[in-house]
Amino acid sequence: MTAERFIPFTKRDIISLCKTNNQALADKPFEEICALLSSLLHFQYHHLLENLKQSYEPFDPNSDTKPLTTPSNEELMAYQKSFAKNFEHVLNAANFEKITDTDIHDALEEESLFKVKLEVKFSDFEEIVFYRRGVSQKTETIRKFFGLVKEPITFTNYDRVAVYIKFKSKEHFVERKLPIGCEPSSTVIKLFQNVPKADLEMLFPNSEIRMRPIDKLIIGASAIVGGAVVLVTKLGASLILLATLFSFWIGMSEESVEIGQKQLIALLLGFGVFGSFLFKEWSKFKNRKIKFMKALADNLYYKSLDNNAGVFHTLVNEAEEEDFKEAILAYSFLLKHEDGLTAQDLDQEIEAVFKETCDCTLDFEITDALAKLEKFGLVYCNQNVYQAIDIASAKVVLDQHWDKLF
Repeated sequence: MTAERFIPFTKRDIISLCKTNNQALADKPFEEICALLSSLLHFQYHHLLENLKQSYEPFDPNSDTKPLTTPSNEELMAYQKSFAKNFEHVLNAANFEKITDTDIHDALEEESLFKVKLEVKFSDFEEIVFYRRGVSQKTETIRKFFGLVKEPITFTNYDRVAVYIKFKSKEHFVERKLPIGCEPSSTVIKLFQNVPKADLEMLFPNSEIRMRPIDKLIIGASAIVGGAVVLVTKLGASLILLATLFSFWIGMSEESVEIGQKQLIALLLGFGVFGSFLFKEWSKFKNRKIKFMKALADNLYYKSLDNNAGVFHTLVNEAEEEDFKEAILAYSFLLKHEDGLTAQDLDQEIEAVFKETCDCTLDFEITDALAKLEKFGLVYCNQNVYQAIDIASAKVVLDQHWDKLF
């Protein structure tokens, strides 16, 4: 699998790793550096969160507040553009990767792991963007042929999937109903966990259950066999009577047919039996569809993490933590080398430590990490060699940054 930018460990674990890698950091001043750096990043992301909330409010389908003034079309476009830009920034900072149109198309073509065929009306959407983080290969055992055969299947799994979808305007939905909870021109944001690549289509808010060919075959075969039995055993006499009557009416037979009370009752009973058979087959179809809908609902229930405004609250927190982990790792590793390191050497050393001590293949974001450290004045660069300032000086510098905020 391709190495991921995401660091799959908590802030506390990363701080412990820094101390283990550099014994000189196992004291209180380093903890204070961590607290100051974390607080500064938190303040920065709080400002970004407020911007996201403000620009998303006009499109939030779950909003319970009312605007004092109705925004103009130009203002709505500006809000949408601002939100899309900031949301993409947060996803990138949280080390999410964009899912390509090819991946989404492949998901629609591949067979679902929970054996449900879904149809998505892409014409309902003005904009669709999927992001994922954490890719792994998993193996599950599925049952086939009515549970008689067990077959292991290996598939690509996404640990986190963020969905950003904007619906078209009200004019598009004059003759077509929107899914429950969705509004025209609204922007739907969702966050899921443990989503197989082949099941991405189930994350669309307007996906509809469709019968697979095998399901149609099973129901069709059952209906044909059952219908034939009913026709022969229950409707045989009634059909012969109707055929004779019809032949007399169109002149193909000269023998008149009289339908008495007994024949009429038999005819009505025969059609009643046939009607009940049709209703039974229709009920089978509906029940099978309900079964598939339950399978879809069960999967989404355990995979859904957050919706709409709650999503970017979660993502902002994760972006903040990723920034902290990247910065503190680069700073602590540089402290071990008084003569400094190039960006490439530092990147390789951090990735090697994760590989050897944590069994984790990581694509460390060295450029972002060094950019954050330079912004806070914790490192300086001389002829492409980066050096970190000592802990005492770092504490003073970070404290000055904090004082300048107010």
